[in-house]
Amino acid sequence: MSSVLTIDAAKRNRLLATYPDVFHRSFMQRWGFPLISAAVLVYLAFCFAFFNVIPTFMNGNWDRAATYVQDWYSWRAQPRLRFQNDEVVAQWTSRRQYPEGADIDWLKPSADGRYIVTFGSDGDRLEVGPSRVDVYVDGKLYPVTITRDRASLPTAVPAQMQQDDNKVNVYYGFAGQAEIRTSQVYVQRRFLGWANFFFDTQSPFWGRSLPEIIGLIFSGDRLDANQSNASLALDNFLNNVSWQHGDILSKLMQTLVMAFVGTLFGTLVAFPLAFIAARNIMRNRTVNWGTKRLFDFLRSIDMLIWALFFTRAFGPGPLPGIAAIFFTDTGALGKVYAEALENIDDKQREGVKSVGAAPVAVQRFGVIPQVLPVFISQSLYFWESNTRSATVIGAVGAGGIGLKLLESMKTNSDCDKVAYMVLLILLVVFAFDNLSNALRSRVMGKKSH
Repeated sequence: MSSVLTIDAAKRNRLLATYPDVFHRSFMQRWGFPLISAAVLVYLAFCFAFFNVIPTFMNGNWDRAATYVQDWYSWRAQPRLRFQNDEVVAQWTSRRQYPEGADIDWLKPSADGRYIVTFGSDGDRLEVGPSRVDVYVDGKLYPVTITRDRASLPTAVPAQMQQDDNKVNVYYGFAGQAEIRTSQVYVQRRFLGWANFFFDTQSPFWGRSLPEIIGLIFSGDRLDANQSNASLALDNFLNNVSWQHGDILSKLMQTLVMAFVGTLFGTLVAFPLAFIAARNIMRNRTVNWGTKRLFDFLRSIDMLIWALFFTRAFGPGPLPGIAAIFFTDTGALGKVYAEALENIDDKQREGVKSVGAAPVAVQRFGVIPQVLPVFISQSLYFWESNTRSATVIGAVGAGGIGLKLLESMKTNSDCDKVAYMVLLILLVVFAFDNLSNALRSRVMGKKSH
């Protein structure tokens, strides 16, 4: 059984008079949220239409994107089987994964002058001749005829084989693919892992197992009479022709130096300028205004734009990157420092001033102890952030690993090296983030979690 609560007119009027905001809501209070939500939806729909978001996704080269992703965790051997004087000649790209004359189990010449390329263990293979390529898919033969003008598919072929103008493409999934042309067969054979990551084919350590390498380093006979095996292994690793570890690590150090030196210089310059910009420290309003406008100018121009400007002025290298970080951080840190100074407790400063201390001593003992933890914390945060930003500005010519990363991306064939550099950057950013957090917690008097 339910009851209905009723109130008389007097109580009703009293409630209306006591809580007018509850019973007499404005139009925006009643309809503001639905109207704003509708406006946001209309805006998003406009953006989707204006920037062609859906057609862009529909027309994207997702197969190429999938190939790039696969290159991050696997490697491709890419021989070209060229047709020369009615013979098949194997040639390799510049990043050769095998030494000269190596016995390759998936690429072997046959007795009749052809080459057999094996893709997995299900009978998928190519038998390459100058006038005909026998393609086996799931163990079944599909011969591709090659003439001077065209490579032609037979009738009734599986979906893995496609005619592309005058060439034929054959896809074997992750195992690889082949492009059959009139003058050559371009093979891509894929394997998990990164080939020759530690040692290239010129190194005496190439192809050896980890126990063998450890044994050679610590107890084996010298492979080079002029240096120990440990020194030789380190030299071969750093000077790996394929992966260029030494150059990449050197560029990574350049990036870290750019971030540290740029942030340090920005901190040193922003510190005194902040005292000039703070209205409660410097009483001259014109000087306050001019200094704050200087901060606005320096930080309003993006770091990337400063990097482009200094790259044109000084040429490529770490100096433009340091200058770009220095200019941007001077403006940003100066503004943050000035705001911290304007919010200090004046009682401490007045206490120091009351004992007759000089103006410099007043700032030293009455102001700096209050703001120093905030200053250090902000500088550490900017240092951490600039470690990431230095990679981006390096890509426009300011040196460091960013430029190396851009060079590898432009080749469209070094995606595994791109993944390697991205992982290095992630590890460095993770390490600096934890270090910065620990230092900030210690400075601010808090325990690190």
